[in-house]
Amino acid sequence: MKHKASAVWEGSLKEGSGRLSTKSSALQDTPYTFKSRFEGAGETNPEELIGAAHAGCFSMALSNILGQADLVAERISTEATVTLEQKEGGFAITKVHLDVTAIVPGATPDAFADAAGKAKAECPVSKLLNAEISMDARLQDAG
Repeated sequence: MKHKASAVWEGSLKEGSGRLSTKSSALQDTPYTFKSRFEGAGETNPEELIGAAHAGCFSMALSNILGQADLVAERISTEATVTLEQKEGGFAITKVHLDVTAIVPGATPDAFADAAGKAKAECPVSKLLNAEISMDARLQDAG
């Protein structure tokens, strides 16, 4: 299975701008700039998109692992914080922190923690990243 996305950049690094698109049209000429990446301006940036991909991948992996234990989540909410740092030789994504909250009827805290740990290790995006991946996972009561 292959999925496609594209980027077009025009101009210099600091004054130029780019556009990101995906085959699915989830992104269609979505702007990004130096300021959005390094100064917190309003457009998206590659790290934000990696965070969204990681949060989505992890949530699906956790749902799958819970399902293998005959548990069905009512809701899994995952926020990924991606850290981009200046390192020797340039910038690098050094860390991703997953903050997970889930409602899983019938799950014990230990079973949930075990499933979350497996999902963190087994999600394809986690496997892709050469970064420290940390996580806080909380099981909420239903209702």
